[in-house]
Amino acid sequence: MTGLSDELFTFIGSSFRSVWALELLLLMKREPRTWSRSELISTLRASELVVNKAVDELIAAGLLSLEGEGVTYMPAGDDIARYVKQVEKVYSARPNAVRRAIVSASASGATAFADAFRLRKD
Repeated sequence: MTGLSDELFTFIGSSFRSVWALELLLLMKREPRTWSRSELISTLRASELVVNKAVDELIAAGLLSLEGEGVTYMPAGDDIARYVKQVEKVYSARPNAVRRAIVSASASGATAFADAFRLRKD
């Protein structure tokens, strides 16, 4: 399908709800420091909504940490840090495979949500 290992595919799908979130994380990994949300908005040229949502999701995924008014790249463990390195490597070589993994995970989540409201004939 994407050429990614099952573990890496699962990590990507569960950690990144959008390509914006991945781009934000990789920026913060490349430039390790405390970032304000306004700096991230400006640097990524993204909307406040997109950045705030990505930051909140990445904090929940154990990839970023709150530092006062800002956030820093801080994986919750060595395994997570290794996965991020793998994602970074694959994304630089085969960005479409990573994008497909993100879209596929979000599409399956949307389908499951929609299915919950589908009327069934009994």
